[in-house]
Amino acid sequence: VQLQASGGGLVQAGDSLRLSCAASEDIYGRYSGGWFRRAPGKEREFVAAIPWNSGTPWYTDSVQGRFTVSKDDAKNTVYLQMNSLKPEDTAVYYCAAAKGATGRRLTLDRYYQYWGQGTQVTVSS
Repeated sequence: VQLQASGGGLVQAGDSLRLSCAASEDIYGRYSGGWFRRAPGKEREFVAAIPWNSGTPWYTDSVQGRFTVSKDDAKNTVYLQMNSLKPEDTAVYYCAAAKGATGRRLTLDRYYQYWGQGTQVTVSS
């Protein structure tokens, strides 16, 4: 399985972006889709995830209310809608897929089996 992340770019604070993560196979009916990011000089951190069964999404506190994760099983794609972007959101964003994961496991990268290559998001002030 290959994951292809896209949609990053350079935007100003307050702008919006939508990231996409397209899977090479029909997996999101069995795999949860997650987004992580790595900011310069920092470790990779969890951002958001949607369970394979379309249950309650999970978000890290800093993006709650601004970011929305969703998926389209027919298109084998998971999305991350990012609104009201802030300079501290600047990072490389990675999508990932975790078989059968739900709950707090969605926030832990060790439960993800497949990873995309990352897409750069830069937010200027």
